[in-house]
Amino acid sequence: MVGASKSETGGGPIRYGMVGGGQGAFIGAVHRIAARMDNDFVLVAGALSSDPARAKASAAELGLDPARSYGSFAEMAKAEAKRPDGIEAVAIVTPNNVHVPAAKAFLEAGIHVICDKPLATTLAEAKKLAALVEKTGKVFVLTHNYTAYPMVRQAREMVAKGVLGDIRIVQSEYPQDWLTEDLAATGQKQASWRSDPKQAGAGGALGDIGTHAYNLARFVSGLELDALSADLDAFVPGRQLDDNVNVMLRFKPVGKTHPAKGMLWASQVAPGHENGLKLRIYGTKGGLEWVQADPNYLWYTPFGQPKQLLTRNGAGALPVAGRVSRVPSGHPEGYLEGFANIYQEAARAIRAARRKGGKPAKDVVFPTIEDGVEGMAFIEACVKSSKKNGAWTKL
Repeated sequence: MVGASKSETGGGPIRYGMVGGGQGAFIGAVHRIAARMDNDFVLVAGALSSDPARAKASAAELGLDPARSYGSFAEMAKAEAKRPDGIEAVAIVTPNNVHVPAAKAFLEAGIHVICDKPLATTLAEAKKLAALVEKTGKVFVLTHNYTAYPMVRQAREMVAKGVLGDIRIVQSEYPQDWLTEDLAATGQKQASWRSDPKQAGAGGALGDIGTHAYNLARFVSGLELDALSADLDAFVPGRQLDDNVNVMLRFKPVGKTHPAKGMLWASQVAPGHENGLKLRIYGTKGGLEWVQADPNYLWYTPFGQPKQLLTRNGAGALPVAGRVSRVPSGHPEGYLEGFANIYQEAARAIRAARRKGGKPAKDVVFPTIEDGVEGMAFIEACVKSSKKNGAWTKL
């Protein structure tokens, strides 16, 4: 992660384009809402589908200039780089196998990149992309949106300040139930590509939501993973990728303290769970619990004292939570606002980069290319461990 003052939000909307996200897509609409929530971005171009007819129809629905609706991301990167009013950034919201080639095309064209997760389909291609990001110096944002919830930022700050003492236990889970049956067999688009190794990579539920659970655990705890033991299953007959993941985690020691341990569970075959992301962290002085379905609250339990409910912008809220909040206490904020916070941080970084490679203020925080590489290392280690009957595997 990288660590904006309000002045960095000025300068007019950033012109951006989108790859993917056309008719029938889910996450593209989420990105577009998030990008325009704070008037930081304006969508002016797109290669919205690999199907030319669908791309054209999608662009028309969004009111894009037909001349800036492209048949491929390669065409779009080349053409927009030549325009005096060309895009400054691109949002890549495609199946995983398109992330790296699309990001490469735009980085080489001098355009900043905002990319969905996981970063790639293999660790090797993720590392090559990271080298290109470093070479070009462009801003690269990975949309692990849960890191931008106010109470997640609050939890991270509390851990960093030692409120919990030395961290001992980290538990992260992300259960869903939407793939309990073979939905891909019906031709459902979202299920089909997520079940295809050629498009999704080596991880099914592992790559789709397991990387979110892992990234959140790392973001809040500040710990580095040393090794893991994973057990991956594909419970639905004929499914090529995992739909349930159980992982034990061993973190690297901090100073002379006993290394923290952890558990991660991700599943898309858990009936009764629509989107059950949850994080628990326990230390020598207390514990924290955050649930994405009720995101404005953070439970804090000092050891030996009653459980305390901390609320967004309420008593006990820290400035880091307030900075990414939009509405007064008691009014709910959630998924779309968290996503918009990632885009707002991206805008601050891009505007800082306009100043001849300037850096944003230290309080600007967003997932970077390094987080993407680590996510791929996590996937690769889990797959390797599971194939060896859960053998402990180093990242």
